[in-house]
Amino acid sequence: MTVYLLRHGATEWSDTGRHTGRTDVPLTGVGEERARQVGGLPKDVPVLCSPRSRAVRTAELAGLTVTEVTEDLAEWDYGDYEGLTTAEIRESVPGWTVWTHPCPNGETAEEVTARARRVLDRVQDAVLVGHGHFSRVLAAVWIGQVAGFGVHFRHDPATVTVLGHERESPQIVRIGVSS
Repeated sequence: MTVYLLRHGATEWSDTGRHTGRTDVPLTGVGEERARQVGGLPKDVPVLCSPRSRAVRTAELAGLTVTEVTEDLAEWDYGDYEGLTTAEIRESVPGWTVWTHPCPNGETAEEVTARARRVLDRVQDAVLVGHGHFSRVLAAVWIGQVAGFGVHFRHDPATVTVLGHERESPQIVRIGVSS
């Protein structure tokens, strides 16, 4: 079983560090160009995609045919912190990170972990097209960790992380590869 995680291309908000969960922000020109350059993805497996246009467009530009659009692959719901940068949030909550602190009126780390488990439990070989924080949670859950462990991974826009196995042990085969 191999799962490919494709993060959407760059948006104005991702370039400026704004937390972008529910807001539907389009790709930038650079985001579109880098999405076109994504390679190494299988064409003969199911492709599940977040419903946000930045993810759907990235899949299209990468030459993928989306077989299912699902809210289960949406980005972490940042609640009241939607559209804010970490620096802005830290003005009122010193030391805040999405990995260690709550998002008022958004998802908890436990809820995001459960959603990631639900996604991974229902796929075999597949491409999952989504978002930065949630893809990092998927990688953490794949190796038996919780959402907060995602802090240890980097997943830039329009890059691929590959989840697989070494014998029976879940393994991160590649992380944040651009082609």
